[in-house]
Amino acid sequence: MLEINKANFDQEIKNSTGLVLVDFWAEWCGPCHMLSPTIEALATELAGKVKVGKINVELDPEIAGVFGVRGIPTVILFKNGQPVEQLVGVRNKIDYINAVNKHTAA
Repeated sequence: MLEINKANFDQEIKNSTGLVLVDFWAEWCGPCHMLSPTIEALATELAGKVKVGKINVELDPEIAGVFGVRGIPTVILFKNGQPVEQLVGVRNKIDYINAVNKHTAA
């Protein structure tokens, strides 16, 4: 799982071509821990199609603020460095796959 922070944000997301699925989370967040296995499964299943990473909002709150993350877990899908979809709360894996497929085709 790719750990994204302010030191590598530009390299991993802003300057990235293609899709990047980013899970905004915190250690104290119960729902975030519920979502974690789904995000890990997506990283494996979508390898080569989308980059998957996590941003700890406790360690990098300014990144969360830039993208309007007010509640966690929040998953943002970036395409060519720009946010294209935001999914808030714990969702089914198929919701994330559908979002990726929608923006892969577009």
